[in-house]
Amino acid sequence: MTEAVPPAVRAEVARRLAVLEREEDVRVVYAVESGSRAWGFASTDSDFDVRFLYVHRPAWYLAIDRRRDVIERPIVDEIDLSGWDLDKSLGLMLKSNPPLFEWLRSPLVYSEQTGVAREMRRLGATAYDPKAGFHHYLHMAQSGFRGELQRDRVRHKKYFYVLRPALACRWIDAEATPPPMEFEALVDRFLPSGAVRDEIDRLLAAKRAGTEADDGPPLPAIQSFLADELDALARLAATQPKAPREVEPFNRLFRWALREVWPGDPFWTPPSATS
Repeated sequence: MTEAVPPAVRAEVARRLAVLEREEDVRVVYAVESGSRAWGFASTDSDFDVRFLYVHRPAWYLAIDRRRDVIERPIVDEIDLSGWDLDKSLGLMLKSNPPLFEWLRSPLVYSEQTGVAREMRRLGATAYDPKAGFHHYLHMAQSGFRGELQRDRVRHKKYFYVLRPALACRWIDAEATPPPMEFEALVDRFLPSGAVRDEIDRLLAAKRAGTEADDGPPLPAIQSFLADELDALARLAATQPKAPREVEPFNRLFRWALREVWPGDPFWTPPSATS
């Protein structure tokens, strides 16, 4: 899927992340594409949704006046930059936050520095809560289906924002693991053939060749499938297992990551060594 991000965009993303590191005095340890380009159904004019994880210097986490744990930049030239601090990210991972798990599994990686993301993936594999993930994706699918998809004309890209979370629920129910980020991996698993698959393939081709604003009448095959599927998923929601939350592994990873990212920082130097 590397063709989804032109080399010039990759170079510009790297430049902006380097500027951001200097301006904010942080280290960006992981940066990925998180939107429709990573999902596999970008239009010709889709933005580049760059999401990243960063780490402040160790002393920042001990300050009384703790500051924002999110860094955002305005969208310029279709590049949307937004990132989360490590502390925030681990807290969200403890709650099995689906967007974070998606970032860690993105097929389009801009940068991965140090072993922080690797260790987060390793911890996430044992700490994932299927119940939390299932309910997140189910709510997303239900909200999307009850909204624009009930109009006389719909933006056809909205189907993907309902189909993808609905199929993600199917994955979680079957595997009890985070679903893959790529839409076609989910379609191949749960809709390998048939009228609905044919309509999805046609819609995918049109989405990739068109623009974000393309619209038209509702698509009966997909509408009917989603109505039945969401009813079935609502019944499955109560059967999902809930994983216990163990905080200490996240604390250990946090402390390890600070030294991994900032090994030469003065924070680690005993006071007697500088006197």
